[in-house]
Amino acid sequence: MSVEKNHLGIDIIVPKNTEVKSIMDGYIISADWTQETGNSLVIQHHNEVLSVYRHNSKLLKKAGDYVKAGEVVAIAGNSGELTNGPHLHFELWYQGKAMNPEDYMRF
Repeated sequence: MSVEKNHLGIDIIVPKNTEVKSIMDGYIISADWTQETGNSLVIQHHNEVLSVYRHNSKLLKKAGDYVKAGEVVAIAGNSGELTNGPHLHFELWYQGKAMNPEDYMRF
């Protein structure tokens, strides 16, 4: 994570077609494609926590869906321009601020 470089999450290198799972229960508030980040999901969890999953090859959920912790929500890939191989770009936000996921989770 590098706020200075506007890289507000971490990149987890995974084989293409790896299942991407929700970190906690919550509602999908965004499931879309952008030129830069490809297929992306944003999940709203309790206590003002958001988790963001980018560069997926396929999204398995849509905005408004409720998901449980550990539920498969996407398939990892290499979509979008800001990528250089199969990986999951993962962000964690709290009260509108980007948090370093490595401070809260083991990868």
